[in-house]
Amino acid sequence: QVQLVESGGGLVQAGDSLRLSCAASGRTFSSHAMGWFRQTPGKEREFVSTIDWSGTATYYADSVKGRFTIFRDNAKNTVYLQMNRLKPEDTALYYCAGTNRYAGGSLNRRDYDYWGQGTQVTVSS
Repeated sequence: QVQLVESGGGLVQAGDSLRLSCAASGRTFSSHAMGWFRQTPGKEREFVSTIDWSGTATYYADSVKGRFTIFRDNAKNTVYLQMNRLKPEDTALYYCAGTNRYAGGSLNRRDYDYWGQGTQVTVSS
């Protein structure tokens, strides 16, 4: 059974940093893309960042570009999201996602086959 388990969320103040981790088990994602999405109540899940299988190609939503960094450790089957200069509008439930179809990163949530349960990030002003 494939599992993605996120960790690292929490309550922080604006301007602070957090690092989210997503540990995969049950299969390796070292040949496939992974991504981060987020969702707030009443809104659709939105793309945050994605990384290709090798970790050399990354993509970001405009709203987080320059503040967030995605990276992965294939030896640990783990993907990370370093979030700096957090803003109140970054408050959301953050989900990790993995695909078994694409090696390159994808911005489309429908391209992902596996999802974690989410980790809450709350940024106070």
